[in-house]
Amino acid sequence: MTSNIVEIDNLSFGYKGRLLHKGINMVFPRGKVVAIMGGSGSGKTTLLRLIGGQIKPNKGEVRVDDEVVHKQSRDGIYKLRRKMGMLFQQGALFTDLSVFENVAFPMRELTDLPESMIRDLVLMKLNAVGLRGAYQLMPTELSGGMARRVALARAVALDPDIIMYDEPFAGLDPISMGVICDLIRSLNDALGATSIIVSHDVKETFLIADYVYFVANGEVAAEGTPHDLMQSTLPFVHQFVHGEKDGPVPFHYPAANYQSELLQQKQLLKASQCKNIEVNN
Repeated sequence: MTSNIVEIDNLSFGYKGRLLHKGINMVFPRGKVVAIMGGSGSGKTTLLRLIGGQIKPNKGEVRVDDEVVHKQSRDGIYKLRRKMGMLFQQGALFTDLSVFENVAFPMRELTDLPESMIRDLVLMKLNAVGLRGAYQLMPTELSGGMARRVALARAVALDPDIIMYDEPFAGLDPISMGVICDLIRSLNDALGATSIIVSHDVKETFLIADYVYFVANGEVAAEGTPHDLMQSTLPFVHQFVHGEKDGPVPFHYPAANYQSELLQQKQLLKASQCKNIEVNN
């Protein structure tokens, strides 16, 4: 057994001719909290999908417990996924199921445990996130922070070796954000799991992460401990960490010169109008 539970080796991936990742290398040690950070559209969530085997890389490999993910059979993929828990961006709770039923769902689907044991386990998981008293509520009766905590209880329902978090702090108020932040760290340590956090929230992520990867332009632009990255003089890292609007990360998506584009459209419109006049005459 290697010290790294997940390894990404020389990975390249793209959609429809657009290369999103170019030779990415990352390792995720057992028992650690590792963050993947970067701007919107940098492919952070896509890396989670590659780890989970939802998509296949164009080049390179993702290994989970020394198994190459994209080379697994259907049964092999499901076996690897049994080791993973996932907290989706918006929680993704089943709206027609109660809090209890949401957390019980993976236990009923993936185990043969008796209902009495499932009940005890569900209440134990809900107690860990402070919501045992809310087990009868429906998702529509929960606040955003409560829904995220229920989703977290469901993500750790089967005591996974790997817990993946996709933007766990998005849309939360400061109190809920602090609660989720503490839960991620405490659950990771209690379970002896490896947590992979995809986020662009610097303050919260740096509080709990052991190691951070910054992704930009399809590559790992920087990596290190939160302390190291706070002191970084690399332009991209400095801009991102300190939230500066001016720097190597542009606000605008690449496009042609706006003035030239407007002039071209004006000329095309004029030509079209002249053509219509000629036809009418």
